[in-house]
Amino acid sequence: MPTTKLILGQTLSFTGNPFELGPDAAQHEVHGAVAITNGKITAVGPADQMKATHTQAEITDMGDHLLMAGFVDAHVHYPQTAIIASWGKRLIDWLNTYTFPEESRFGDPAYATDIANKYCDFALANGTTTAASFCTIHPESVDAYFTAAATRNMRMVGGKTCMDRNSPDNLRDTAQSAYDDSKTLIDRWHEQGRATYAITPRFSPTSTNDQLAALGGLWSERPTCLMQTHLSEQHEEIAWVKDLFPNARDYLDTYEQHGLVREGAIMGHSIHLTPREITTMRDCGVTIAHCPTSNTFIGSGLCDVTGLNAAGVTTGLATDTGGGSSFSMLRTMAAAYEVAQLRGDALHPSHLLYLATVGSAKTLGLSDKIGNLAPGNEADLIAINLASTPPIKLSSARANTIWEAIFPTIMMGDERAITDVWIAGERII
Repeated sequence: MPTTKLILGQTLSFTGNPFELGPDAAQHEVHGAVAITNGKITAVGPADQMKATHTQAEITDMGDHLLMAGFVDAHVHYPQTAIIASWGKRLIDWLNTYTFPEESRFGDPAYATDIANKYCDFALANGTTTAASFCTIHPESVDAYFTAAATRNMRMVGGKTCMDRNSPDNLRDTAQSAYDDSKTLIDRWHEQGRATYAITPRFSPTSTNDQLAALGGLWSERPTCLMQTHLSEQHEEIAWVKDLFPNARDYLDTYEQHGLVREGAIMGHSIHLTPREITTMRDCGVTIAHCPTSNTFIGSGLCDVTGLNAAGVTTGLATDTGGGSSFSMLRTMAAAYEVAQLRGDALHPSHLLYLATVGSAKTLGLSDKIGNLAPGNEADLIAINLASTPPIKLSSARANTIWEAIFPTIMMGDERAITDVWIAGERII
């Protein structure tokens, strides 16, 4: 009989969406427990009750640390790990100055492997157990990423970035090679272990109509894959798209015309959307990865997360590592709070934690597997010390509710708050 593990601590899970139900969408147990068997969560409940029904379980007591699902980062660029927090101006300047020169190094398998391993370790140290990453045009970069993830048994999403124009010569593929390389990589990696492949045009300005059409055709042939790209990040970018695609109704239509707008499509940023785009995204099941630290770092704008949720568009949270200025989803939640405040909207801690877990899992179409402490889900979870630094400890000691106790960690916490990480039920940190 397989061994059941029982992890004790405060537990936090979601039974609904706090954007619809408020904080009551969350379930908190002051003295809770999570039962794990064969890498999956089998039960969550009060500690005394769980101990009584799991008398043979192997017990780990985390005291008053908060147990919750590992963070899910809905949009990253792992090849930009080494250039994070580089000084920059605007999006196109940043790409030309930092991103493209760095990404050109990923044809070297050894370099790609080194950065992929570093990225996975940085993510785990910050409590991120799943991420969706753009790789580079090099198939080697995808192999390195999924190999590093498999070594750690992480559930990860990724794909070869495709660009056949408006990028350096050494970072261009073609419509045909993008199709061929992506198809080969899908057959090698998609749904192998815990890997999910995402067909990945960088964004419309760096793909011709022919390439977008080729990738749309590939997606129709491999419909269980995801598709990730960028949408409406900066006003200059949107104007550029209008010049490049004069026959498109709007930015989203540059993808829609080529079969890239349907359920399973994930749009990074999506700040400056038209009403038609929002309605189409909702009706087609397209999701959004909100990237608040990068949106402020390079001055892109303030995404209306509450409005998108009210419109029925599924939204998750993302560091956008590289352009984003932190590997930490705690810091990203703090930035999401600040962005919302600048829009006159105060996000509750339940909103922020939901976006970083269930919301992002839904964004990636993986909420039946990860993102919540729920029976049947894979046991990717973290323990958070809600008194990880003296200032946080001082602030949280005054708390009268769990939300008051959590909020200082959201606003001031970093990797020191993440004390333990379990991947598929195995404690790795």
